[in-house]
Amino acid sequence: MITSIRLVNFKNFADETLRVGPFTIIVGANASGKSNVRDAFRFLHGIGRGYTLAEIIGGKYGPGGQREWEPIRGATNEIVRQSPPSGRGESSFSLEVELNLNGTQLRYSITVGRFMEGDPDSNIPDELGPFRVREEKLRTESGVVYIASGPGYYTASHPHDSLSVTVKESSEPEFQAATDQPVLTQYVMPGRTRRFLNDQHSTALRSVLADIRFLDPLPERMREPSFPGATVLGDFGDNLPTALQEIRADAEQAETLASWVRELTPMDVDDFEFPLDPSGRVHLTIREKNDKKVSAYSASDGTLRFLAVLTALLGKNPAGVYFFEEIDTGIHPARQWLVLELIEKQAAKRGIQVITTTHSPDMLTFVNDDTFEHLSVVCRLEDSHDAVIRPVAQLPNARDLRTSQGGLGRLLAENWMETALTFTEGKDEDHER
Repeated sequence: MITSIRLVNFKNFADETLRVGPFTIIVGANASGKSNVRDAFRFLHGIGRGYTLAEIIGGKYGPGGQREWEPIRGATNEIVRQSPPSGRGESSFSLEVELNLNGTQLRYSITVGRFMEGDPDSNIPDELGPFRVREEKLRTESGVVYIASGPGYYTASHPHDSLSVTVKESSEPEFQAATDQPVLTQYVMPGRTRRFLNDQHSTALRSVLADIRFLDPLPERMREPSFPGATVLGDFGDNLPTALQEIRADAEQAETLASWVRELTPMDVDDFEFPLDPSGRVHLTIREKNDKKVSAYSASDGTLRFLAVLTALLGKNPAGVYFFEEIDTGIHPARQWLVLELIEKQAAKRGIQVITTTHSPDMLTFVNDDTFEHLSVVCRLEDSHDAVIRPVAQLPNARDLRTSQGGLGRLLAENWMETALTFTEGKDEDHER
């Protein structure tokens, strides 16, 4: 399980850490940096998928020009934190993720920088080149698994396109690795043998990072029929009919699906049907107990989005980590507690992790104790271009105010979290004044 992620000079974060639990909720104003946290997780996921740095940041294209990986959101020169008022920015960024895997604590970190043409001691290079790995480490509580390091800077005339890699917990000698891809997922060449780092910790970490899903269900995609056998729900909700059909094949799961939808909507849902069209594609129809049938084309956006969340969490082979943005979108405020309950139950039952952003006060009102401990606020401080991340539980009197009238929902609606955070971050200066 991922327990934290640290962002150093990444987008608008100077050095911030997000604590992660079974269900993690991130709140904050628009443009505060919540989506930048998602981008950090996507960067790590790109590593797990074995992409180069250029592919992770700029997009991956398959045969025929089909895009199989979307670029990291925003301009490439904005992935490294800027430093106004000079605007010179930092020369590199770092991400660090901590995990607990069957009782073993792992800590993986990677520092990424760019070629700089010009004076390497200047913060204003004449020309910026491609991204390269500057340093990479994998450690356990008992020591370093491997460490890869390069020079502190690069220039076009001296690119230093290799990293010196030392494996600490094996008899392998030092070897050189390329800088255009994380060592964790590239073939390395100690002597003449090409291989992955194949120790148990590196293998486990690759698996965890590869097993993250970023779901943004779009109603227009979920309404479309799908081909038989396409049982993996797409990132935008594609294949919803056939993915639901696979879950429906289990009688107990079928009733679970129907009961959740009955709770969400006024429909007296009895079952789901999956008729075929003349082309052989599978459609989705919701059947009520009075035999009234509602096709996916007529179902509300909120109902379809909720079905997508159900499908992801109840499916046969769920991902290890799901990241949703604004999971409350399209869900009536009086029913948002249902989404919360679904996620909290399934995360505990199936050992998966869910991370989501939200602007909904109604959703926060009903969080359980564990989710409260993993509720964080992202705030861009006044007169600053940087954002900070803080657990809400650590804000002054937050635990007491959580049980007061209106609870966390009222605190979010009244902007109390950002106000308390701003006051807390500036308390030393206030005291001096």
